[in-house]
Amino acid sequence: MEIAPVRGTATIEEVAARAGVSRSTVSRVVNGSTAVSPAALEAVRRAIDELQYVPNRAARSLASRQTRAIALVIPEQTDRFFGDPFFAAIVAGIGEVIGDSDYIMNMLIASDDASAKALAYLRGGSVDGAIVASHHTSDTFLDRVADVVPVVYGGRPARVRADDYYVDVDNVEGGRVATSYLLARGHRRIATVSGPTDMPAGIDRLQGFRDAIAEAGLQPVAVENGDFTEVGGALAMARVLAAGERPDAVFVASDLMARGAYTVLREKGLEPGRDVAVMGFDDSAVSTALSPALTTVRQPSLTQGRYMASVLLDILAGRPAAHATILPTEVIERGSA
Repeated sequence: MEIAPVRGTATIEEVAARAGVSRSTVSRVVNGSTAVSPAALEAVRRAIDELQYVPNRAARSLASRQTRAIALVIPEQTDRFFGDPFFAAIVAGIGEVIGDSDYIMNMLIASDDASAKALAYLRGGSVDGAIVASHHTSDTFLDRVADVVPVVYGGRPARVRADDYYVDVDNVEGGRVATSYLLARGHRRIATVSGPTDMPAGIDRLQGFRDAIAEAGLQPVAVENGDFTEVGGALAMARVLAAGERPDAVFVASDLMARGAYTVLREKGLEPGRDVAVMGFDDSAVSTALSPALTTVRQPSLTQGRYMASVLLDILAGRPAAHATILPTEVIERGSA
């Protein structure tokens, strides 16, 4: 929580500028948090002395209160949250770790319309920390959350700050190995249905695809953006087929989008796995429900959720915590590619 200074003294922004740290770091020092490096702690204390910054005593008293609650923030529309198996795995992993701790978890599905309400709740002192399980470049309110309570992000933030904590999979490598798998099986006319270009996961998987295609001395047949939903995957697959040359393989950046791609391929008289190889990403329950079963890149979503919760609990307890935790991916071979 931000500590308001007594009128007439320096502001928290001035202290941050003098110390060369973020506003949230100053707030944590003033609130007595141990989740600050010794160098930053010394710089902030020196700036406070030099500027004669005086925190409001009542605010400090309120800020030191522990709620034993954390918030799980999902900046997505409700239908996306409940329709994507990725979120179920993430929440299960987080729940396992939180369930074994003294904390309870409050979940906020914060769509665009709800972001102001979610921010007000988080700034109100109801939680000790937050986990953000998905985010877009437009989710600027999340920066303000991190100024108030410790935050751990699921996935690399769109704008990484020096004191951010996040747990991610190696999406660039995942996109690269997925495409390399298709290339190794002789496919040369390869297209991709990428994830959203306002999400780091979508950007990184597309980068991995482009890297592998370039290393092979090829050009993609088509690149069409999806939105990590089944409908978005179907629309993007239709655009791929309408682009001109028919691909002999397609890397689809999520299993849900691959299910949509299956539908469109069959509508055009093409059989997934026979006429066009299809590679997904996630290894969710969707991949084994499809026929043929989907060859896909496994990301350890359950493990990612566990790590996110563990990192936040370490921060809240004042224990050392890694700022960036990157988990590996692997190709799971089935019948579609």
